[in-house]
This record gives sequence, C-alpha cells and structure tokens, in this order.
Amino acid sequence: QVQLVESGGGLVQPGGSLKLSCAASGFTFSRNTMRWYRQAPGKGRGLVATITSAGGITNYPDSVKGRFTISRDNTKNMVYLQMNSLKPEDTAVYYCNVLIAGTPYWGQGTQVTVSS
Repeated sequence: QVQLVESGGGLVQPGGSLKLSCAASGFTFSRNTMRWYRQAPGKGRGLVATITSAGGITNYPDSVKGRFTISRDNTKNMVYLQMNSLKPEDTAVYYCNVLIAGTPYWGQGTQVTVSS
C-alpha cells in the first residue's frame, strides 16, 4: 500500500534552515507529482510546494517562494523540502502528499517549530 514517511523536522531559530525528507513506497514514484503541505495550529492544511514527476517543474505559494526548495530523487523514491530563512509563521506540521487516481495520500507529518 501507499506509504509516505516524513522526517527532518525540529526546533530552529528564526533565520535558520531545515531540510525535510519524505520516503515513498507502494506506488510508481517516478510517475507522480509530489507535494508538501503544512498545517499550523488552529488552521487548515495549505500547500507549500509541488514538484512534477521528472522534477522539471516546481511551484510555490508567495509565502515561501524564494525560501523553500522542493526536490526529488527518483532513484531513491525520496522527496525533499529545503527550508531557508525560516520565520515563526512557518511553524507547522509538514506533510508529504501524493494524489493517485483521485485519492490523496498523506504521511504522518513532521513538526517544524521556528522560535528563539
């Protein structure tokens, strides 16, 4: 079955960096667009990064553009989110996501806390 396992979250000071990883299995990874979402306390889940199957196209909302970079390694079934210049408002649980035949799949999430 489809499995997504995120890692790499933690506590970081404002202005710092973190790199999140997502290990995927149970589907043909190289054929699917992958996404990262986040959910802050008391808020809905929002999209933060998208990467197409071959990695040729990426997309970000304005809130993270220029600070976050999504990438993937199709030989390892991994997708990454490099987060730089982190702000307190980036504090959230970050989720890896894939949409297969109209069904969304999620990992368990990894907590990112940006605080001094």
